[in-house]
Amino acid sequence: MTTADISIIIPVYNDARGIDRTLRSLLSRPSRDIEIVVVDNDSSDDTPTVVDNYTHAHEEVSLVFERDVQSSYAARNTGIDHAESDRLCFLDADQRVTDGWLENSIDRLTDRGTHYLAPNVELEAPDDPSPVAQYNLVSGFPIEDFLEHHHYAPTSCLFVTRDLLEEVGQFDERLVSGGDLEFGNRVYRAGYDLEYAPESTVIHPTRDSFRSLFSRNVRIGRGHCQLQRYYPDRYGRVGIPPRPSGIRREQYDESMNRGLYTAISVAMTAARGFGYYRECSRILRDRLKTTLGAAVGRSSDS
Repeated sequence: MTTADISIIIPVYNDARGIDRTLRSLLSRPSRDIEIVVVDNDSSDDTPTVVDNYTHAHEEVSLVFERDVQSSYAARNTGIDHAESDRLCFLDADQRVTDGWLENSIDRLTDRGTHYLAPNVELEAPDDPSPVAQYNLVSGFPIEDFLEHHHYAPTSCLFVTRDLLEEVGQFDERLVSGGDLEFGNRVYRAGYDLEYAPESTVIHPTRDSFRSLFSRNVRIGRGHCQLQRYYPDRYGRVGIPPRPSGIRREQYDESMNRGLYTAISVAMTAARGFGYYRECSRILRDRLKTTLGAAVGRSSDS
């Protein structure tokens, strides 16, 4: 350890309201000696100004920038490089934390020698949620299922050690989505235990607009295709999408309009397919350009 018990890394892009929410939540709760590293991913709004106000009022908060690569994973890597502690926590810039979440997590990292720890993530809908928010609430963050069946946890809240990062490497910043999956799979393949901490909880707001949830699923689809492009031995060949997912029958309750939520689920599956095949077309176009360029080069040489 160096100066802080833990470094909390928060990437942010054009989300002044979200980062304010998260910083207020972190700073309002007594905790260990912490360092908060906010990484602005070249925001065009007043997000840096909001964070800068916190840096002047709280010495534990710092602001750094990642302007070269537009990627939350690049921002997290920049945060890793600037962090001082040997224990690191990744949070999203729109969350709030609960009592004891940090203390419980640090205790597990210290007492059990854990290197990869995923707290519980609870979704929170508005008082009068839209159908999209209700759908998002039900589909949720099944962290334990992610860990058991897919060997990863989302970076919305994740604890790791610097020793682990030095062995397996940082996040793949080429990915627009799926970097948490690829990183967790890499950690699992390296032989580390992926642990769940249900007693440590962070609160994540639901997406309450169709456009926001649709865009997220397009990005997820693109990420699946990129995973296949860069890791075909692990995720399959480009052109064969992963199995569609949505709300399972057992997730419905009596208050839900099944027809409406089925329609939303179909739309989100379509969004992932759209993102997937749009990324596929980009990859094929790049390969064609490379092939044509090589052919022209050989023709010129002859």
